[in-house]
Amino acid sequence: MKQNYDNRDLSERGTGSTVNKEYKSDVFKMYFSIRKNALELYNALNGTTYTNEEDLVIDTLDNAFFMKIYNDVSFMITGTVNLYEHQSTVNPNMPLRDLFYIADVYKRYAMKADLYGRTLIKVPTPKFVVFYNGTTEIPDKETLKLSDSFLHETKQYEARPHSTGQKEAILPELELTVQVLNVNYGHNRELMEKCVALRDYAILVERVRENLRMGYSIEEAATKAVDSCIAEHVMEDFLIKEKAGVIKMHVLDFDEEKHNESLRQEGREDGIREGIEKGIKESRTRIVNNMLQKGKNAEEIAELCDIPLTVVIEIQNEIKTPV
Repeated sequence: MKQNYDNRDLSERGTGSTVNKEYKSDVFKMYFSIRKNALELYNALNGTTYTNEEDLVIDTLDNAFFMKIYNDVSFMITGTVNLYEHQSTVNPNMPLRDLFYIADVYKRYAMKADLYGRTLIKVPTPKFVVFYNGTTEIPDKETLKLSDSFLHETKQYEARPHSTGQKEAILPELELTVQVLNVNYGHNRELMEKCVALRDYAILVERVRENLRMGYSIEEAATKAVDSCIAEHVMEDFLIKEKAGVIKMHVLDFDEEKHNESLRQEGREDGIREGIEKGIKESRTRIVNNMLQKGKNAEEIAELCDIPLTVVIEIQNEIKTPV
């Protein structure tokens, strides 16, 4: 069975961590299933100042729908249902997935009421957020829409009914929007300042990646990252209790082939940049050399060719004293 983190904090579950191979809960889900952290994140996103953790009820869906689609963190507070997803890959299908989630939530409400009655059934207001920390560059914030998945484009425009002469907005008959936030370290700084828990999570992820770039194995990289975070009081209480589980989750989550391809891509990009820089330098050297041979001085060359004087002098010195 999948681990289910209910309304209890991790401190109430003991210190042991297990990882199920069929479905494992990742670090983000564990960390933000703690009501204190979930409430801090909610306040930071919505500009609220709620302090009573008891007002927040963790309601993460287990095996939502028959497709075995899971969500990461779901909770209720003040009449809203908040569905938070963590993604390390770009996924344009999140609105469709969240449609399944919210339908399952609303189904549970409808079962307690008369769908065919004359009384309007009230349901919690939904809020969908994806926290992205993959390596593909995306903006700090973007919005995904369910209507983008429709086979036929639903245009949004204004019509002018003949009877009233007033404008009327024509919108998709079914819409769901998901806010995607880039939570890699260095992105969404204002949000990170408001939510220390999210900032600390971003620091942990970045340190694992830094260690991987230095050549450590995934287990070494995760262990060093966790130890350094504990030493600097980053996610300290959580990591002390869940250290073994956090390291194991990183190991199981790690895609070595994808990581190696990422390193190769970075190498290719570095090579391209170096090639461009080398080409520019060689071109400047030829230009400066030709003009020096024609009797031009450094100041004249800099002005005529729009090259910084310091660069011209550097090239001139290299020509005079070849290696």
